[in-house]
Amino acid sequence: MVALENTKIAIVGAGSVGTSIAYAAMIRGVARRIALYDIDEPKVRAEVLDLAHGSQFTGSSDIEGGSDLDVITGANIVVITAGAKQKPGQTRIDLAATNVEILSSLMPQLIDRAPDAIYLLVTNPCDVLTVAAQQISQLPAHRVFSSGTVLDTSRLRWLLANRLGVSRQSVHAHIIGEHGDTEFPLWSSATIGLTPLADWDHAEHFPHEELDDIAEQVRNAAYHVIEGKGATNYAIGLASVRIIEAILRDERAILPVSTVLNEFRGISGVALSVPSIVSASGAVPVPTTPLSAHELEQLHTSANHLRATQDSLGL
Repeated sequence: MVALENTKIAIVGAGSVGTSIAYAAMIRGVARRIALYDIDEPKVRAEVLDLAHGSQFTGSSDIEGGSDLDVITGANIVVITAGAKQKPGQTRIDLAATNVEILSSLMPQLIDRAPDAIYLLVTNPCDVLTVAAQQISQLPAHRVFSSGTVLDTSRLRWLLANRLGVSRQSVHAHIIGEHGDTEFPLWSSATIGLTPLADWDHAEHFPHEELDDIAEQVRNAAYHVIEGKGATNYAIGLASVRIIEAILRDERAILPVSTVLNEFRGISGVALSVPSIVSASGAVPVPTTPLSAHELEQLHTSANHLRATQDSLGL
């Protein structure tokens, strides 16, 4: 496994999500340099100063930042968190028009400064913005993708682990589809250790209604957090850094990131999360991902939902 030398991460947006990604990246020591950009000069300078003051207690990362986009120049990975913030009661899709407009202005400037970077979108609605970013940049789909349902999958595994009394690392289950209201779990391939979920010893106490409730808790998790504290930031910060690690360390890890699909189970031109190989070259969907007939139907429902949003935005 070969890591890129002298690596640099650029994070666009110094809000709660962007700074959480920078903080997690510093603690985990994933890159030599971290650059934080925001149009709010006092805010970004203060965030960089606060992070830098703690750098003695982390890895070898250096952090810099400012309101001049040149700070991202030469980045290996550009993480985009800038955009309008999701408000209580607002769906991710409600954000689409505003954030696509922001991205249309921003993306060409980023490409000018980091033409060889991999672009990771975290701003919501991330699936729609992935399509917009790929169209604007004309980069290949494997180099422009979003965090997708990596966090949703973590939420699912946490809930299952707590319910079954096992470690989170022993739960192998994925959320796929839209990062939003039409996402769904792949129950047909979920396992606890090597045991299919349906064959787990306590399966008789785990009815379909409870599985549906767990899936619903995952879908609504962000809304509950936003209602209570105004934003989700820590978990998405950690999830984003997990993706960054897979890229910079060329791990070829399987993660459910969202790329613009091309004839994946009959779906093209829409960005959806499916298990993908994430490496130094980007993200490539795994075409052999098993899906039941019902799950394939759910995936197409998710695709159609997002396609309708894209059509309304002219994407």
